[in-house]
Amino acid sequence: QMELEALRSIYEGDLCFKELSPVSFQYRIGESGDPKAFLIEVSWPETYPQTAPVISMDAFFNNTISSAIKQSILEKLMVEVEANLGTAMTYTLFEYAKDNKEVFMENQPVNTVASVSTSIATRTPDVPASKKKEKKEQLSKTQKRKLADKTDNKGELPRGWNWVDVIK
Repeated sequence: QMELEALRSIYEGDLCFKELSPVSFQYRIGESGDPKAFLIEVSWPETYPQTAPVISMDAFFNNTISSAIKQSILEKLMVEVEANLGTAMTYTLFEYAKDNKEVFMENQPVNTVASVSTSIATRTPDVPASKKKEKKEQLSKTQKRKLADKTDNKGELPRGWNWVDVIK
């Protein structure tokens, strides 16, 4: 099909675009870390483009978006579908969604943003810890030598290495 080839060439290398099957496509509108990003899925029935494609927002990616907003996005997309019936419109729909992302998501409750930022906040503290760990494992040459001196080169500590020196 012509439209399939066109979509493949237009979105080649576009990480937002995913071909689920030759008649079913996903497009992510917005960056993956963006709390207002959403994913639309367009599937072609056999009679497409004479009949409307099936547009879905059921992807797990959209689970933080309120159903009212999903509904309003789908309604806006369907208006676009009506206007383009009979023509290859998948690209048009994806681009329309991209151009109108802010409008589509303007009523998205901000509490999802809060939950995203808190999860980022809880993730950050353990970053320095892992950095510290890395440093510990990288011994300097003198440290390595000291270790080698303590052990008898077979990696075994000499007898009495940890005895307390009473003379001091």
